[in-house]
Amino acid sequence: MRPQINLSRSTTSRMWLVSLAAFMAIVQSSISDSLLSLIIAATAVSSAFFCEFIVYFRTEKAAMIKDGSAITSALVLTLMLPNHINPIYVTIGVVFAMIVVKYSFGGLGANWLNPAIGGWLFIRFSWQSAYEQALTNTTTPLNETFAGVISDFLNKTVFSIFGAELPDSYITLFNVTNASIIADRGVMALLLGTILLLASQVSRAWIPIVYLVVYGFLIRLFGALPAGGGFGNGDILGGFLSGGTLVAAFFLAMEPVTGPKSIWGALFTAFIAAVFTFIFRYQSGETYGAFFAMALLNVLALIVRGIESRFLYTKRRIAS
Repeated sequence: MRPQINLSRSTTSRMWLVSLAAFMAIVQSSISDSLLSLIIAATAVSSAFFCEFIVYFRTEKAAMIKDGSAITSALVLTLMLPNHINPIYVTIGVVFAMIVVKYSFGGLGANWLNPAIGGWLFIRFSWQSAYEQALTNTTTPLNETFAGVISDFLNKTVFSIFGAELPDSYITLFNVTNASIIADRGVMALLLGTILLLASQVSRAWIPIVYLVVYGFLIRLFGALPAGGGFGNGDILGGFLSGGTLVAAFFLAMEPVTGPKSIWGALFTAFIAAVFTFIFRYQSGETYGAFFAMALLNVLALIVRGIESRFLYTKRRIAS
């Protein structure tokens, strides 16, 4: 069996499916913020398209605009941004992501850092005030009666089978209506989007599964300790549905271009990314630690790919 991660879909097909999944979450977020999320998405997409047009204009690579990679990067970056961020910051961040991160290294397939991550890091460190409001609003004022009705229904029909009970506060995570990053505001649609990606075999399902299992295990054991919750009482569901965790797992960790090429390499980096996501978020107090962990994963992937090339593929070529 070949050790490489083999994908059944073309690059263009994968890009448009990821774009669709990301757009679903953006639409949900825009419903409760007077279309601010859609404005941010439109700004990001138009900026990315303009950058790609400038780079490829009058070259033999102009047809590559149709692969949808620029739009995908723009929409994934949109998910990582606060819904109230200034569109000017979005434009500058996208230009940095496209020109510096992506095309200065040769374009799609040659960049070592995911453009969405690069753009997010640039915005995060350049305009930290843009995140202040989102960081202070990690919960939502969803109607308590509505949340109570839903949780009561689930407790009587589903959780009663297992002798468990779902608190009303969990329901609010599915419909964030205050300032936050767009991914957290559109988490219900984002979950549907992840199902679409997995069903469409955009990438191997076990990559985000390994990431989430390890991350969830660490949250359960140690996530409650800083708050005095005790060993083994961490809030797994809260950790998964906030802080951009789903974006990290299903949009960034699954990205084949900036990841390892072997199955074992992908498993290793997914494990390490989960560990550092937990450290950054729960031990260092960085709400969006998942994104920093994904940046670290991209750097680590360079080392892993070098090891793969030297000890895995080179030996196989010599042997054949």
